[in-house]
Amino acid sequence: MVDSDPGDSGNRSLLLLLIILTAWKPGSGQVHYSVPEEAKHGTFVGRIAQDLGLELTELVPRLFRVASEGRGDLLEVNLQNGILFVNSRIDREELCGRSAECSLHLEVVVERPLQVFHVEVEVKDINDNPPVFPRAQKNLFISESRPLDFRFPLEGASDADIGENSLVTYRLSPNEHFSLDAPAADEQVRSLGLVLRKPLDREEAPEIFLVLTATDGGKPELTGSVQLHVTVLDANDNAPAFDRTLYAVKLPENIPNGTLVIKLNASDSDEDLNGDILYSFSSDVSPDVKSKFHIDPISGEILAIGHIDFEETKAYNIRVEAIDRGYLPLAGHCAVILEVMDANDNAPELTVTSLSLPISEDAQPGTVLTLIKVSDRDSGANGQVTCSLTPHVPFKLVSTFKNYYSLVLDSALDRESVSDYAVVVTARDGGSPSLSATASVSVEVADVNDNAPTFAQPEYTVFVKENNPPGCHIFTVSARDLDAQENALVSYSLVERRVGERALSSYVSVHAEGGKVFALQPLDHEELELLQLQVSARDAGVPPLGSNVTLQVFVLDENDHAPALLPPGAGIGGGGGGAVSQLVSRSVGAGHVVAKVRAVDADSGYNAWLSYELQAAAGGARSPFRVGLYSGEISTTRVLDEADEPRQRLLVLVKDHGEPAQVATATVLLSLVDSSQAPKTSSRVSSSAGSSETALVDVNVYLIVAICAVSSLLVLTVLLYTALRCSAPPSEGACAQGKRVLVCSSAVGSWSYSQQRRQRVCSGEGPPKTDLMAFSPSLPQGPSSADKVNLKKFYFQQFKNRV
Repeated sequence: MVDSDPGDSGNRSLLLLLIILTAWKPGSGQVHYSVPEEAKHGTFVGRIAQDLGLELTELVPRLFRVASEGRGDLLEVNLQNGILFVNSRIDREELCGRSAECSLHLEVVVERPLQVFHVEVEVKDINDNPPVFPRAQKNLFISESRPLDFRFPLEGASDADIGENSLVTYRLSPNEHFSLDAPAADEQVRSLGLVLRKPLDREEAPEIFLVLTATDGGKPELTGSVQLHVTVLDANDNAPAFDRTLYAVKLPENIPNGTLVIKLNASDSDEDLNGDILYSFSSDVSPDVKSKFHIDPISGEILAIGHIDFEETKAYNIRVEAIDRGYLPLAGHCAVILEVMDANDNAPELTVTSLSLPISEDAQPGTVLTLIKVSDRDSGANGQVTCSLTPHVPFKLVSTFKNYYSLVLDSALDRESVSDYAVVVTARDGGSPSLSATASVSVEVADVNDNAPTFAQPEYTVFVKENNPPGCHIFTVSARDLDAQENALVSYSLVERRVGERALSSYVSVHAEGGKVFALQPLDHEELELLQLQVSARDAGVPPLGSNVTLQVFVLDENDHAPALLPPGAGIGGGGGGAVSQLVSRSVGAGHVVAKVRAVDADSGYNAWLSYELQAAAGGARSPFRVGLYSGEISTTRVLDEADEPRQRLLVLVKDHGEPAQVATATVLLSLVDSSQAPKTSSRVSSSAGSSETALVDVNVYLIVAICAVSSLLVLTVLLYTALRCSAPPSEGACAQGKRVLVCSSAVGSWSYSQQRRQRVCSGEGPPKTDLMAFSPSLPQGPSSADKVNLKKFYFQQFKNRV
């Protein structure tokens, strides 16, 4: 507190000058300002935004903020003009005590991108504290027997300011008995004292009142005073005297209570009670010293009774007095300087700030994740801290400033390999033994869309029975995406193309979310044996990624076609049906082929394998004719005679081998005539039959051998294919599906001819292909007609073309 006097204007001028001279300077990577203590609210400190190279328009968008250690409300920044100003009262003595340097360390943090700046604001001392004595009045008891020039120690004044403002000079009020002995500013041994200049006479002046004034070196000067009350005593001539006036002791911190610090020794030349000495701390010793040390009044031993902490107090200045027990006690004084030695008793401290998490997996090396501050309250090597990271992580520590580190990305990330990291930062000091501290930073890796959906295999084979109901579920595709969240959300679609004259989407559809494939209409094996389609799987990332899978949909045959009868004389590709009329000579022998029923089946496999059966005549009469089980040839069972009816009406049942079997009925009308009435062509047929029989037998042998070889190879191929696909996921849909049946020709016959037709394999490439589905080679059971030879030659030629 400064009294109001004409010097106030000078004080304000000095304060204004200090404010105007406030400047900044870059150094060691930081901005430096200075401001006087006790500056008013709003006092300009510096243009911090301009000095840091930041534009005023980007302060708010980049989340400009200022943080400081300890009290964070002393300084503030105006985000409109970027000026750092005083926000609340700054008391240098409260912040830094007697320290020669006093600074506020600010951390300026901006984001987008993350940057940190270090600003140091030095708090300048002003002369705002007057010298203060320990008490307002000091009582001195001085024997009148004291010789001249006897020195009486006094307690000096203390000034909370520093530098010139704390340099104290003393003056004593005018008197005739005492003068003032003041030590120089750099002296620690000699204390302030009164020196007796004129002998005392208790009878003349039993009490003397003096005023001791202390003046500091500030501008303007501040003063403090103490009243000295001197009581003149009689008797005791010798005061106790210590061996030394100053004792220096080095004391380790954290010593146990009761440890001996030092044993003081004082002597008194007097005898009896006048020479009996009691030790005590001086009255001006602080309460902190009394709480940590105790002096034995008899032995003079100083013991530690409290916790001695180097980080709390580095040195103690203890003044001790020895008083004798005379009637008029005398006192001797000494100073004990205790220097506390540092021990490594404080582990480093880690502070993690400004986390930029999570980090994208496509972040570039060098990206800053977080800021880490380390500190250690010890000094020297005990306070030197080094930092390290958990091994085998794609991060590193970069020192950005004294005791500040940045955790930055060191190598590329892959969320699908490691989705998060537990990074442990270890700070270790240089003490012996060293102490350490750890801080854990959980780094989550954010996903980017860098993985396309994948199917378990590139192609699936699906078997579906024909005539399925519309909307039937035939298969389910499933793709897996290694990404996360929306990047792993897979949707399915059909890759559109043309199948002949129609769009693929008219046949099948795919559920976008479940991947289920549905047949939109009944499939017809006779129209479509193989439908090849592609399903696309795409994720919801930006940009989306996708992949395709191929489905080979085989349409399995159902026995949905009855055998169709061919009219007499129709070609292989003919159609239709009707009654067969034939003239038969009564002179033909047993086993003679008189007619042939020809039929085709639009199905394939067993469903197209036809057999022929002669329906029994009415009344159970035995017919003189029979039909070949697989050839359809009608031949005589015996020699015809006159008793046989001239008109024979035969019903031939044509059945396939499907389940259930389909049946067609052919009517054969045979007219029995005498040999003279037989058609002339019959002789020609008989003559040509003998010449072609040899060729027919050869053709049949080759045809049967070739069919057995091809059928065996086909069976082996199917078995191998089934074994390779046995581990594949089931391809059955909701529709019922059948199995392929292979039939090899044997002694009883082979497949009968299936109507020649164009089978369509829907791969989407090229025209439809002709496929030979069945054969009907069979050795004749008797003489055959010339058209049978031609038919078998046609089958054989088709087989060679197919092979």
